[in-house]
Amino acid sequence: MFERFPSSSYINRELSWIEFNERVLQEACDTSHPPLERAKFLSIFATNLDEFFMIRVSGLKKQIAAEVTEVTPDGNTPGATLDQIVSKLTPLLEEQTRVWNDDVKPLLCEHGVCVLNYDELDEVQRARSKEYFNSEVFPVLTPLAFDPGHPFPLISNLSLSLAVVVRDDKDRERFARVKVPPSLPRFVQLSDCAEAVDDGCRHYFVWLDQLIAENIAALFPGMAVQGTYAFRVTRDTDIELQEDEAGDLLSTIERVMQDRRFGSVVRLEVAQNMPDRVRDILVQNLEIDLRDVYRVDGALSLSNLMELTRLPLPKLKDPLFTPRLPPALASGEDIFSQIRQSDILLHHPYDSFAPVVDFIRAAARDPLVLTIKITLYRVGTNSPVVQALIDAVQNGKQVAVLVELKARFDEENNIQWARALEDEGVHVVYGLQGLKVHCKVALVVRREHDGLRRYVHLGTGNYNATTARIYTDLGMFTCRTDIGEDASDVFNLLTGYSRQREFRELHVAPVNLRSKLIDLIEREIELHNKYGGGHLIFKMNSLVDPEMIGELYHASQAGVRVDLIARGICCLRPQQPGISDNIRVISIVGRFLEHTRVYYFHNNGDEEVYAGSADLMPRNLDRRVETVWPISDPRLRNRVRDEILLLELRDNVKARELDAGGTYHFVAHRDGAPLVNAQEELLR
Repeated sequence: MFERFPSSSYINRELSWIEFNERVLQEACDTSHPPLERAKFLSIFATNLDEFFMIRVSGLKKQIAAEVTEVTPDGNTPGATLDQIVSKLTPLLEEQTRVWNDDVKPLLCEHGVCVLNYDELDEVQRARSKEYFNSEVFPVLTPLAFDPGHPFPLISNLSLSLAVVVRDDKDRERFARVKVPPSLPRFVQLSDCAEAVDDGCRHYFVWLDQLIAENIAALFPGMAVQGTYAFRVTRDTDIELQEDEAGDLLSTIERVMQDRRFGSVVRLEVAQNMPDRVRDILVQNLEIDLRDVYRVDGALSLSNLMELTRLPLPKLKDPLFTPRLPPALASGEDIFSQIRQSDILLHHPYDSFAPVVDFIRAAARDPLVLTIKITLYRVGTNSPVVQALIDAVQNGKQVAVLVELKARFDEENNIQWARALEDEGVHVVYGLQGLKVHCKVALVVRREHDGLRRYVHLGTGNYNATTARIYTDLGMFTCRTDIGEDASDVFNLLTGYSRQREFRELHVAPVNLRSKLIDLIEREIELHNKYGGGHLIFKMNSLVDPEMIGELYHASQAGVRVDLIARGICCLRPQQPGISDNIRVISIVGRFLEHTRVYYFHNNGDEEVYAGSADLMPRNLDRRVETVWPISDPRLRNRVRDEILLLELRDNVKARELDAGGTYHFVAHRDGAPLVNAQEELLR
């Protein structure tokens, strides 16, 4: 049993996540970002918050309903945590609205993108909006009455709606709900090109829900409309999957996806001007508490701001860049001969993702290739990787693909890919019972003059060509024998009944990754006690696992220097006297989503660096299949140390440092010290 430190030594997981999303909101406030990029960060902040309520808040509510009194490592009960969430979120929601209304929206209009409220439209714009309403909107609207003859309508997750109060000819007040159609753009464009601005055109938009509200009387002829008020529902989407009772995982996942649309309500957002009597109708029929209601003084569902970022206005966005092709892959030789010469490291998005796609395509065409095996977690739409796998089957290769159907919010996409692959004759495995398969491994078996050779690609990120341009990740090609044999063993574990307990080079969760990381930390402590100079640098998305936090506390107490780069959640509390004096925690939120996981051990000068798919969370170490792999080539190892870890630790522009109180502050800039923005340095 590992030592658990006092509860004051841990930061609450949910509050740490809110701190992370606050850092996203800070990016929306950053005037150095172009206007549409600031709108993008507002959208990400809102989307993150939706998922937080759908998964984390819903989980707390279930615990409260089940009268769970067990405390988290930081000493909070579910009820106490929920109270702190509400208190912490309230000022952030107000700031989100202020940033949009007072900063970003006016700035966008200065640069030609004007999002107007309906009452700001001139006569020509009102006429055009009326024409659009009649031709495009009115036919798809469905008013749903609520009275003794009409039950309260089902309101799906994240749907934006209008609560409409009308009076009939007998002066009786009636209530109806009108759903804002998600199939239509949230921002209705009122002109193709108005007056010139910034060498371009000024574009005018009006909110779709406001347009509907202004024309709502058309849906209720003979009735007097008393008021129209926007509201939005967020539901519990963390539907429990009873895998042990599932006869067919694919059909079970499809059913769960349907159930998700109508899980219990965990949040109700309402317009600031909604009367209490209307709010109470919603509260009563949605079966929620008043504390689940959030009044918004402005537009609801700012996640839709992402629509604006698709406008073809490059001057209002980050400058485009062309990912480089590493010299090792630029010679024109076939990729297999290049991998035979040495391991090849890719650092996305600075390095192109194209070689990964080319690797699969080359394997699909190469007459010497016998087998391709790959894990797919989130591949996106129009996936070139999936198409290459289909081509491989058509070319007579044996192809085995593990498609993780339980990848949250990507289930529908993954089901479609799984069926498309099966239709072409690919051996498709849907996942493992009780575990998510989160590792990123591709294995190609090729017959060469001296026998069979395995070529492997290992990654920290998904086989997704789209996200590879906005997520920072590492990928490595190798044909080293030990890693190739380990990759085969991993696929045997995934597709068969293997109970492999040891691997040669890979560390695999939930088999041995936890114990291997603990052994490596304890080795660092032992070497530091003998020789001094102990140093750990861990870069990850999240640090939550109490046992791993405890090991890092032990390292700090022994005098080992510990640097942590945790983009999101960090439950470790640094700078506690006698516990974490030697631990520094930073987080970088910038243009790209920091997604790389790297674990560095000084090892008395014989440095070791590992990369992989796993964060230090209980789910990654115990409930997912993950792979962490060594970067053994000294040239590549030094590149990761210098180009990623040490560079990010010097960042004093986008890095925030965590204090002992659990709050993040921008890293102080010392007088005379150069400004270092790690992501911009890598782009240059």
